[in-house]
Amino acid sequence: MKILYAVQGTGNGHISRAIQLYPFLKTYGNVDFYVSGSNLDLKTDLPIIGRSKGISLFYKASGGLDYLKIIKSFSFSIFVDAYKLPVNKYDLVINDFDFVTSLACLFRNKKSVQFGHQASFQSAKTPRAKKGNMIGEFILKHFVKSSHYLGLHFKSYDKGVFNPIIKQEIIDAVPIDDGHISVYLPHYAIAYLEPYLLAHPKHHFEVFSAEVKLIRNFKNIVYFPISNSGFTKSMIRSHAVVTGGGFETPAEAMCMNKKVLSIPISNHYEQLSNAAALEQLGVKVIPKIDQNFKRVFTDWIEHGLPIKLELQHSTKDIVDYLITQTT
Repeated sequence: MKILYAVQGTGNGHISRAIQLYPFLKTYGNVDFYVSGSNLDLKTDLPIIGRSKGISLFYKASGGLDYLKIIKSFSFSIFVDAYKLPVNKYDLVINDFDFVTSLACLFRNKKSVQFGHQASFQSAKTPRAKKGNMIGEFILKHFVKSSHYLGLHFKSYDKGVFNPIIKQEIIDAVPIDDGHISVYLPHYAIAYLEPYLLAHPKHHFEVFSAEVKLIRNFKNIVYFPISNSGFTKSMIRSHAVVTGGGFETPAEAMCMNKKVLSIPISNHYEQLSNAAALEQLGVKVIPKIDQNFKRVFTDWIEHGLPIKLELQHSTKDIVDYLITQTT
C-alpha cells in the first residue's frame, strides 16, 4: 500500500503526531509525508516529499492572532501546489488538516481521510467555546473536506473520536517532580511573558520558545529552543505545565498526572473550544496573561490539582482502525 500523510505545519502538534504514527503506518506500506505551513519549528527525519507555504497562523506578541500577517502570508501558489500534488498515485491519503492536500483531492475526485484533532469537530458532541463563532465553526468543519473523518480529543465524545496519540517516551516515562514549571506559550513573545514569570522568584521556569537558539539562563528562568524531545524531558521532570489551548501538550501533561494551566490564543475558536473541554475535565483555564496573572498563578500553583487522563486506545489500535475502516 502507498500512503500519503499530509501535515498542517502551523505549530508543532501536527508534525509531532505524525512522528509518533510513522512507525505504525509503515507496517502497512510505504508512507510519504507532505507538509504545508510556514511556521513549523520542529526538525524531523520523516520522508517528506513536498512542502507548501499553505495557510498558516501568526501571533501578536501579547498572545492574540495577527490577522494582518495571516492575510499577507496567503499566496495563490497554494492552488498550483495542489494541482501538482500527485494524490492519485496513492492508495490512501491521510490529511491532518492540510488545505493544499484537501484541494488536490478535490481537483482529482480522490477519497481521503481527515485524521486528527480538528476532525473531532465534525461531531456536534465535541465541546465548543462558550461564545459561538460562525467563522471558526465553518473553518473547523469545512477547511479540509474528506470522504472519511477520524477524530482525536481528550475524551471519546462520539463514535469515530478517539483519545490522543501520546508519545511512547511519555507512556514509558516514570514522571518525577524536581519543582520546575515547564512553559510552552508560542503565542506570547518572551519580552511580554518574562516580567510575569520574574514576578514569581520562588518558582523556577523552563521556557521553550522559537525566539531562542541557544539555552540561556536569566534569574529564575531557563530558556530553551523548540525541541520535541527537550520539552518532553522537561515535562517528565516538571511540577506543572503552563501551555496554550492546544491539544497535544495538555494531553501529554495530563497523561503524566501533571498539573496544567491553559492559556488559549485570544479569539482562536479551536483553542477556546479545547479550553472549554479542559475546563469540563477540571483543568485551570485563564483567558490571557495580564495584571491578574500573579494572583491567579499563585492560587493555581498552591491549590490546583492535577487531572489524570486515562487512555482507552493505544496508538496501534487507532492506526489499525484508521487503515481497516477507511480503505
